Amino acid sequence: MEGAISNLEVFTHVRVIIGIILGLSVSRLLTGVVRIIQHPQHRNIYIVHLGWALFTLLTVVHFWWFEFYLHQLVLWKFEAYLFVIFFASLHFLACAMLFPDSLEGYQGYEDYFMSRRGWFFGIMISIFIFDFIDTAMKGVSHFHSLGAEYPLRNLVLIGLLAAGIYARGRRVQYILLTIALVIQMAFILIQFDTI
Repeated sequence: MEGAISNLEVFTHVRVIIGIILGLSVSRLLTGVVRIIQHPQHRNIYIVHLGWALFTLLTVVHFWWFEFYLHQLVLWKFEAYLFVIFFASLHFLACAMLFPDSLEGYQGYEDYFMSRRGWFFGIMISIFIFDFIDTAMKGVSHFHSLGAEYPLRNLVLIGLLAAGIYARGRRVQYILLTIALVIQMAFILIQFDTI
């Protein structure tokens, strides 16, 4: 049909929008880290906070890489487009929760992070739940090609993130972060060395 938009053109459009949102996400994280480097004495550095920033950066970069498989969608509908934009936006929300515009009213990043951890971990849990739907959108064969480690990784991370909502101790938060980072890095290295 003449004048019809091809699936590749739609995918290119979607990819540009995703790139803008995820670019803002990475920018938010890097700007936050640079502020800490520029003024470390004013920020009360908290290693767990920085660790979750690294985890979130890995999650954003992995999502950006993983979304290449959206080109396999045969027919783009508005619902799929809206879903993907919302899913990308969750990544930006997580990044914005880690680095607020101001720390006014907080003693530093530890105080801020611990007081807002429910929001941060809740958003991250949503990301890994929505990841199941996103992966299913790419087709059953794609979902199965990721092996049993894919759903296992998501479920374990959801459990760790849920525990993070309730954990108040520094040591427990550090342990949860360490396990989550190891799982995320291992999964990325095993599954996605090439597209």
